[in-house]
Amino acid sequence: MQTQKQKRIELLDILRGFAILGTLGTNIWLFATYSDLSTFLDLSNWNASAEGIVTALQSIFVNGKMLGLLTILFGVGLEMRYRKAKRTGLPWRRFILWTMLLLLLDGLLHYVFVFEYDVLMSYAVTGMIVAMLIGLSERKLTVIMIVCLSLHVLLMLPLSLGLGWIMQDAGFRRELLALGQETQTLYANGSYIEQILYRLNNFFSLRVEGVVIGLMNIGLYIAGIKLLRGEAFQNTDKGCRTRGKLLKFVLPIALVLNIIPLLASGYLDLALRYIFAPLLSVGYIGLLGWIADKDALRGMTNRFADIGKAALSCYVLQNILASVFFYGWGFGLGEYYSVWLTLGMFALIAVLIATAAYLFVRRWQAGPLELLWRKLSYAPFRNSRSS
Repeated sequence: MQTQKQKRIELLDILRGFAILGTLGTNIWLFATYSDLSTFLDLSNWNASAEGIVTALQSIFVNGKMLGLLTILFGVGLEMRYRKAKRTGLPWRRFILWTMLLLLLDGLLHYVFVFEYDVLMSYAVTGMIVAMLIGLSERKLTVIMIVCLSLHVLLMLPLSLGLGWIMQDAGFRRELLALGQETQTLYANGSYIEQILYRLNNFFSLRVEGVVIGLMNIGLYIAGIKLLRGEAFQNTDKGCRTRGKLLKFVLPIALVLNIIPLLASGYLDLALRYIFAPLLSVGYIGLLGWIADKDALRGMTNRFADIGKAALSCYVLQNILASVFFYGWGFGLGEYYSVWLTLGMFALIAVLIATAAYLFVRRWQAGPLELLWRKLSYAPFRNSRSS
């Protein structure tokens, strides 16, 4: 019998770790600017300064890409739970729905007590939907994936163009900045309890992104399922060929598409995050697969793998650390915002996360939240599992 370590697909751990650190590379700008969304919505003057160029590079390579990659990987995780349930005799629909309810609870707690832009609740709801579809034929899954992603593009493209048009109006831009001033004041000067109450009182308005990307999530979940079934993550000849195609064809096309919005005077800023980014997410699978084969970079990929094995714990921990460092009730570094300080804090938190993950994995082979998740996932089904 294979050991637990042998059963793991190494590339999936590497990709999870890369995505978790990349998520920090997106979210840290929100912490550092006290949730100033213009960091992501306005790239019109990106070439006017060194700071603007750094922000543009973040938008090209990071912003939205980790959202897409994590969504794909959650789809992979759903498929792996489905396989395990079928293999061990668990009632797979109830098993998957139960694990998604646990994820929903985890996301809700994370949203209330840590960070308002949590993605876990959105993934939980998507998982519940896709759990009802996962047993369909490959052809039907492909059709549903294409329809969902196509409808998403048809929705997001006019929204992006419309926002770009509205943002040309200086008066609207001033109103938008003024609207966010209250939130920025809260994170600069408000207490931790006041921030919790803010998230509770504005629950639905702060969950808008999760609704808007619902179709994209379903499509990318199914893409993750199909990639796993097509051996894209496995160390097989077929998997290597698939990753080679992603590296040679998808990655360069995706990079070009993610550069174009910088030349579009703000009209494609939303499209950058919600249309072009997921394509680069897929390209990153080919890139990380290629890097994983290079022994010279084994130290880096090992650290990614450690974080990937404790992905949920690291995701929550990095947001807690960023809150402590930047918010007014902590060290209040947001008061001294600069691109360079933000990059420095990203590097510091990344080192702390990698160290924590290393210790977690050496001690428990996973993070503390993963251990709790595993225990709670199987608790209601102990008598249903095959011996």
